[in-house]
Amino acid sequence: MTLRIVVFTVLVSLAALYNREILRRLIFNPYVVLQRRQWYRFISAGFIHADYMHLGVNMLVLYSFGRAVEAYYAAVFPQYGTLYYILLYLGALLFSITPSYAKHKQDPGYNALGASGAVAAILFTAILFNPLNPVYFMGVLPLPGILVAVGYVAYEYYAGKKGGDNINHDAHLWGAGFGVLFTLVLKPGLLLTFFQQLVNF
Repeated sequence: MTLRIVVFTVLVSLAALYNREILRRLIFNPYVVLQRRQWYRFISAGFIHADYMHLGVNMLVLYSFGRAVEAYYAAVFPQYGTLYYILLYLGALLFSITPSYAKHKQDPGYNALGASGAVAAILFTAILFNPLNPVYFMGVLPLPGILVAVGYVAYEYYAGKKGGDNINHDAHLWGAGFGVLFTLVLKPGLLLTFFQQLVNF
């Protein structure tokens, strides 16, 4: 499923990068959503990206950690693993952008796009299952996932408060939180397992 999402996202993103009309129809603009009732934009914006770097980073992280989450879900939820994985991804797209809708629904100039909120949900779900598994920071330095998670939250919070970089840091945080909460609602016992792994390190 992860590979299918990656391929679909790459194809839609490339189409939007080459055709501004596709981008215009799919991008998340809260004002347009409210005025025209185009609710599909909550999801469609997650399949388009601002440029090749934005697309590449998101898809690399999604592919790397999405396969692990798929395997975890298949093991923990044998009958419904794939369904729950799809709900995790789409739910994170929706949930991560909802605060931006509430904040900017009267601002016709505000736009957002990208899968970063859902990708954060996948990353944090993988860390929930295995907090000590190494995550390669900047693709080079191996750090325990829990340290990467703490650093990620701290940075996104700081950058979100600072602003000025055209990145929706709030969506990253909301997406990460959704991934953890969604998975814990499905399997509350994972929280105990998470802490046991940290204590036994």
